[in-house]
Amino acid sequence: MERDIYWKAVSERDERFNGAFYYGVNSTRIYCKPSCGAKTPNRENVRYFGDCVSAEGAGFRACKRCRPESIKPDPSTEAVIRSCRILEASSDISLGDLGERVGLSPAHLQKLFKEIVGVSPRKYGESVRMNHFREGIRTGSEVTEAMYDAGYGSSSRLYENVSDKLGMTPATYKKGGEGMEIEYTVADCELGKILVARSKKGICAVNFGDTGEDLDKGLMKEFPKAEISKNDGALKQYLEAILENLKGNRKRLVLPLDLQATSFQLRVWEALREIPYGETVSYAEIAKKLGNPNAVRAVAGACAANRVALVIPCHRVVKSNGDLSGYKWGKERKKRLLENEKAER
Repeated sequence: MERDIYWKAVSERDERFNGAFYYGVNSTRIYCKPSCGAKTPNRENVRYFGDCVSAEGAGFRACKRCRPESIKPDPSTEAVIRSCRILEASSDISLGDLGERVGLSPAHLQKLFKEIVGVSPRKYGESVRMNHFREGIRTGSEVTEAMYDAGYGSSSRLYENVSDKLGMTPATYKKGGEGMEIEYTVADCELGKILVARSKKGICAVNFGDTGEDLDKGLMKEFPKAEISKNDGALKQYLEAILENLKGNRKRLVLPLDLQATSFQLRVWEALREIPYGETVSYAEIAKKLGNPNAVRAVAGACAANRVALVIPCHRVVKSNGDLSGYKWGKERKKRLLENEKAER
């Protein structure tokens, strides 16, 4: 998960991470600071380093554009990154103990962590445990074994978290899509590459990516035991409809879907599909519409869990102050989508 934070910082050119880590590009053998203005590299070509010495020791030379060797790290960001590493190793550590280990008060650490990472330390720890559970299941462990290995002390704790994180029961997720037949296609679009996949029931994935290989791997990782085959012809109609929407020629997408989700996620997604083309609403507005004004974070979580870009237009949800916030397929893509829709409205 720490690498996900690093990549998010690189893709968004987040200055707060300058000096906290450096990234090297394998194809150029150059290393940069996170906010470097150079073209964002493909994720699979990136390596991360804790300092310049490590980067240069691995055969990378400093970028002449951003001069990473002259950067001093931000103490607050460094503390948050140390906290992430501690949580990766011990996801159930208390906030007080975590703050003591990084030299910050619990309240200050909580505030910094949420500002920089986007979630609280507790939520980050829950995600770490869930990722460990996912990997245990995918590598063949039994549900009970994976549960304890991931740090869940009882099955009740697991089931409290699993429906929101997996969209299905543990036993179902263990099957990894077993028994499902999934067809998919990958095509070029103005936002890079796009993958559209369907089961017999309907569309189960619409993803953006930098390369077709990344998209292929992502689909197969999500459904490792499904029968997955590429079938451009079978997906032609769906792909054309989605690309027409992307170009502004088709303002509303009504396609059959096959999505596994909690009842709350489904309610959020249905509300998202009602947002008019070219307009935005806030997470708070969605929560209020659903009758639970305090569920702003849960609404944001449901948006992040969306697996069908454009069909469920989670990119049309922004912060209350109008800021874009995050987007599963990259903040820059979200920005371009909204700009294009506004221009075509």
